[in-house]
Amino acid sequence: MAHDMTADAAHAHDEHHESPVVFGFWLYLMTDCLIFGTLFAVFAVMRNQFAGGPTGKEIFELSGVGIETAILLVSSITYGFGMISAHQNKVSTMRMWLAVTFLLGLGFLFMEIREFSHMVAEGNGPDRSAFLSAFFTLVGTHGLHVTCGLLWMAVVMVQSMGKTVLSERMMNKLTCLSLFWHFLDIVWICVFTFVYLMSVI
Repeated sequence: MAHDMTADAAHAHDEHHESPVVFGFWLYLMTDCLIFGTLFAVFAVMRNQFAGGPTGKEIFELSGVGIETAILLVSSITYGFGMISAHQNKVSTMRMWLAVTFLLGLGFLFMEIREFSHMVAEGNGPDRSAFLSAFFTLVGTHGLHVTCGLLWMAVVMVQSMGKTVLSERMMNKLTCLSLFWHFLDIVWICVFTFVYLMSVI
């Protein structure tokens, strides 16, 4: 009886300690919203400042960007499957879905880096015009966030190795990572629409 009360108290303390983590992460995402909002605003001001250089219509390839977008959207779905498995305490299945999400994220980054290197090789780097400076800064910042998300995902997968039951602390980590990954998905949809699509149309 005493042992059960102690266990309940420890569990309650754990919940009390960990629940502010997710709330605090929401606050972090709010600051990230301000950062991306500022970068979008800068791009809006600079979008027609070509300095005699190429326009977005001349250098953006919507087919490639469309594939990138599809990859990131699918990665959000696979992460969602991972969270469902985590709530069901199917740890190995959860790791499998996280691994799929990780590979999709790598594919997205590979395509983004390839696009950047192709543009720079053709003389359309961030120093070419204000438009390209704003473009590289906005899209590059999103890519940096995706890289951080992949590193975080790798750490979570390693930490879950050998576990058959996920602790409250681990579930909080997965929840925060889920919020972060879906947030990046939403930001990319805005990038695709506002940066690529509106520049080509």
